[in-house]
Amino acid sequence: MKAIELKKKYLDFFVSKGHKILPNVSLIPENDPTALFINSGMHPLVPYLLGEPHPLGKRLTSNQCCLRTQDIEKIGDNSHLTFFEMLGNWSLGDYWKKEVISLSWEFLTKELSLNEKRISTSCFAGDKDSPKDEESAQIWESLGIPKQRIYFLGAKENWWSVGKVGPCGSDTEMFYDTGKKSCGPNCQPGCSCGKYLEIWNDVFMEFNRQADGTLKRLKQRNIDTGMGVERTIAVFQGKEDIYQTEIFTGLINQIEEISGKKYNKENQKAIRIIVDHLRAATFAIADGVTPANVEAGYVVRRLVRRAIRYGKELGINKLFTFKIAEEVIKQSGGEYSHLKSNRDFILDQLQKEEEKFQTALEKGLKEFERKVAFDLIGKTKKISGETAFYLYETYGFPLELTIELAQEKKLKVDEKKFFQCQKEHQ
Repeated sequence: MKAIELKKKYLDFFVSKGHKILPNVSLIPENDPTALFINSGMHPLVPYLLGEPHPLGKRLTSNQCCLRTQDIEKIGDNSHLTFFEMLGNWSLGDYWKKEVISLSWEFLTKELSLNEKRISTSCFAGDKDSPKDEESAQIWESLGIPKQRIYFLGAKENWWSVGKVGPCGSDTEMFYDTGKKSCGPNCQPGCSCGKYLEIWNDVFMEFNRQADGTLKRLKQRNIDTGMGVERTIAVFQGKEDIYQTEIFTGLINQIEEISGKKYNKENQKAIRIIVDHLRAATFAIADGVTPANVEAGYVVRRLVRRAIRYGKELGINKLFTFKIAEEVIKQSGGEYSHLKSNRDFILDQLQKEEEKFQTALEKGLKEFERKVAFDLIGKTKKISGETAFYLYETYGFPLELTIELAQEKKLKVDEKKFFQCQKEHQ
């Protein structure tokens, strides 16, 4: 099954269950100053989760483009992405736990014909704010999942919210056993070894987090679900690595051709980072976000510059980001026409940013090595805040890039002093 088939099958299934399809919206939130990008399918629905009636009714479904950077340090493994497509279905004060879990099970086992014995689930273990979710566990058990494949995990894994404030609630997540050998006796859903791949979550959104951290009941109980297209299609194609699906193979082939390096164990981290970051940047620029030093533009700049640096690791010393963007447009432009209509703008922005950073990077990397050698004379094993700020102010090195370079040398950066220098400079 290809990704485009999965998306159609998902939307058709929920339409048959009385849901209306929502259009994909821009990555830039319209009415949310607290977020730089749309980070989930439910993000555009916040007013309706709070109780405002939706013009299409109480049952909705969509395929939404999303961009998240909180997991950026994990990019390079076999399953994390900054930009991804999220399938979802919502109940705005309509059905609740039993109905949504049953729908999820039906779609996975009947529509997609996944092996029931390879599906595990997790439920919220409970904390001071909300009790242990025994109800969801009992529903899963009634559908045929044995107790030994139902796990109770904490808020980090099984609590979802749109942000620091706003609608939130516990969730139940579905994992597929990839067949990979367990990493140890404690290997279970939530483990990062890659044996269990999370493919879907059902969020029981019944609270509204206040600015002081307290929870208030929403006017209505809502369901918010999310199925990552890239991860799910990897399961279907029997891939342990999401980058081996058709979504990424064309991009990887481009990198191999440009760099002369193969997608193997030695190079795969760098190649994964490059294709992920430039795919994300292409979609963001298509929505009007240009590389800059603040807010959303800073995120795009960081993604592009990080991709360029990893290109250097592969021996790429010429402009290449626009070629990867062209492949993204070629691959996704049929479904997302704004990529095609903004093609020249996207390529122009990437070329300008790459030219600007290439010059600074050459000088900055040399200066980094020189400064680090100087900083280490005192055997502190720490890069000074002054050095980090100098690299930022003179060569355009984001703090995150200096931290990343430092980690590769098993060093730390004096971040507190960096921000002090930045404040003084401002």
